[in-house]
Amino acid sequence: MKRFSLFFALCSPLLAADPAESDFYKITTFETPKETAMEVGSIDLLPDGRLIMGTRRGEIWTVSGAGSSDPSAVSYKLYASGLHEVLGIAYNPKDKNIYATTRYEVTRLQDVDGDGRADVFDNVSDAWGVSGDYHEYAIGSRFDKVGDLWVTLCLTGSFSSVTPFRGWALRIKPDGTMVPTCSGIRSPGGLGFDADGEVYYADNQGPWHGSCTLQHLVPGSFQGHPGGNEWYALAPNMGPRPIDPSPENYQGDNKRREAREGGDPGRMVKERERIKQLLPPAVYLVHGKIGNSASAIICDTSAGKFGPFMNQLFIADQSHSNLSRVFLETVNGIKQGVVFPFRLGFASGLIGGRMDGEGRIFTGGSDRGWGARGGKPFCFEKCEWTGKTPFEVHEMRAKPDGFELTFTQPIDAKTAGDLKSYSMREFTYAYREAYGGDEIDEILPTITAVEVGADGQSVRLKISPLTKGHIHELHFEGVKNTAGHPLLHTVGYYTLNEIPAK
Repeated sequence: MKRFSLFFALCSPLLAADPAESDFYKITTFETPKETAMEVGSIDLLPDGRLIMGTRRGEIWTVSGAGSSDPSAVSYKLYASGLHEVLGIAYNPKDKNIYATTRYEVTRLQDVDGDGRADVFDNVSDAWGVSGDYHEYAIGSRFDKVGDLWVTLCLTGSFSSVTPFRGWALRIKPDGTMVPTCSGIRSPGGLGFDADGEVYYADNQGPWHGSCTLQHLVPGSFQGHPGGNEWYALAPNMGPRPIDPSPENYQGDNKRREAREGGDPGRMVKERERIKQLLPPAVYLVHGKIGNSASAIICDTSAGKFGPFMNQLFIADQSHSNLSRVFLETVNGIKQGVVFPFRLGFASGLIGGRMDGEGRIFTGGSDRGWGARGGKPFCFEKCEWTGKTPFEVHEMRAKPDGFELTFTQPIDAKTAGDLKSYSMREFTYAYREAYGGDEIDEILPTITAVEVGADGQSVRLKISPLTKGHIHELHFEGVKNTAGHPLLHTVGYYTLNEIPAK
């Protein structure tokens, strides 16, 4: 009987394999110029349909044909070289020039004679410090809705700030004026905008960061790492310097040693009560489960050409060679939301990324320095929707007594309404000077009720307790759609900074 069952399962055309990510989102890997290592650090779009890409090796390339269905149609032209780590690239539609953020400055590049190569290199701003330390990365944005460029500066060695404004976010005005904007940054990996033009950056696990995070860059805010706060003396527009976090574990050698050896450090939710400028991470990109080194932030503004996730964010990861998906909402004036797995299988560690108007994500990067799961030393790739809609949790919203889930397809009322289809745990990370940290303060709440919405495509879960400041890890393995298919991804991690009022 067992042999017959196995034979039937293998041979029957009625039994299909569970859906795979590749059924819905296709990755195309491009050949790159043999004369260079195309370690893509930044990507933007040119008005004629070409891409402009900056690399970690200080080169800028224009790329044609990457949107074609034929990968062999792609071609490259070297636009500039000799810069230092182009981790920000931006086309300015006002003056029709290219702006590059490098380790030491924002540079304006002009092609005066029209031959496709930069002829003039102008220093727009170099109003921050550089010591020569290997880790002093500078990540640059595209132009924001008022015409500014944003720059996030990694701490020296990713731990301290020995030159001005390391550990800060700066805005560079059109005339080159530098405006200190946010402090508390550790090791940024990417900058990006949501559909409303709000600015975010991705920070990486380390001191004061138990995990990688997606952070909302609100002018005047303190993002959590105190290493660069001495530069408030050079930023009178920012107001007074924030008080130091977790003073019982931060000030003095003995207290520092105690924290490293297992003292009880602070919690972000409590420190927010003490430090008025402290803005919590919008989403914890849970370490080891979502990724280990967050980088590019890409918003789906394609109006459905990338599938059902319009206006949501996609976060690249250099270590895991993947993309994750983030849905954000605002509760009590604070950004928060949920991260879901999205697409594995990129060829190298992702650093730069950009979506075009046709809903194609162009991305690439490198495994240099830290390694990457993809296995290749560098890559340039495209991720696009196949036209098939995956069965996924579309949104997860906080409610006063739980969460509301919406789905991309109609749900089976029996499985979606069954309490046994769901499970949840809650945890947080210590807010401490020591590097990283484990998931702590675990709570196993009770899912007391589940109600299927009248629309047939949503559910309300009642949870007891909800815990402010904790990540709420929700599993929904039992839910199926009306065709009997399981969800493509069965877990989401919601960062509950604020609980909505009743």
